[in-house]
Amino acid sequence: MAPIEILVLLADFPGLRSKERLFLAEKLDNMEELAVLSSIEGLSLFLGRTPEFPLPSKAELEERCGRRMEQMRRFGIGFTHFLSAEYPPLLREIHDPPYGIFFRGTLPDGGMPLVSMVGTRAPSGDGVSAAFSLAEDLGRHGVPVVSGLAFGIDAFSHKGNLSGGGCSVAVLACGVDILYPRGNSRLAGKLLENGGCILSEYPPGAGPLKYRFPQRNRIISGLSRSVVMVEAPEKSGALITADFALEQGRDLFVHRGSLASKRNGGGRKLFAQGAPAVASAADVFASWGRAG
Repeated sequence: MAPIEILVLLADFPGLRSKERLFLAEKLDNMEELAVLSSIEGLSLFLGRTPEFPLPSKAELEERCGRRMEQMRRFGIGFTHFLSAEYPPLLREIHDPPYGIFFRGTLPDGGMPLVSMVGTRAPSGDGVSAAFSLAEDLGRHGVPVVSGLAFGIDAFSHKGNLSGGGCSVAVLACGVDILYPRGNSRLAGKLLENGGCILSEYPPGAGPLKYRFPQRNRIISGLSRSVVMVEAPEKSGALITADFALEQGRDLFVHRGSLASKRNGGGRKLFAQGAPAVASAADVFASWGRAG
């Protein structure tokens, strides 16, 4: 297996698929070997295809490696990859698992079931109450809540889980040094102080580009045993997470407490299509065959 510097750099290589990054991680032993492959011709021969983007030169590799490792030291960022024992086991099972994860804080226990909670950035009062109370109830039972640290349902889900003593997990669509949106930086700090985790497949310095949010959503659902759609209009991006949950074989629920909300057309549609309604941790646990 390649040293940590190579593993981290492979996460930053443009145009490579997760399986190709893993293949290279197993084959490369040092920076010199990576530098040889950093030409289009070298990597094309090694992988059997031509990457879509130009790859960095040896000098760029060395500069990028130094900068990346310094960023990780400065922000206390860890890294785990697909073949590592600490890589989240449920995430390993999805169709397109991330090659690696950058994280701050403590990764959740691989044997602990997680619950993802998602929804609109502009919730109603019912949506806020529903998100906070369910997440708090899950926290009291020792179950971490996974969400995206966005304003609205995400933020109140994290806050409720922290209030209940849960070690909440935030999945970002940017580097974990950025803490997007900035308005939730204090919430992110509390999450870390209370044993939680902030993670991303994107390296430090990567910005919150629009296309990264749907990619991020597959990780939110992929980490969890169950996904709860709290409140979302019919065209909400949160429904992408619901689609991923179904593709990944996760339990998909809607929150009973916000079904009547005018801002929950997407949730009602999922309910009409068969998604069960829940309002408490006990409701979720019942689907697992677990007593509260």
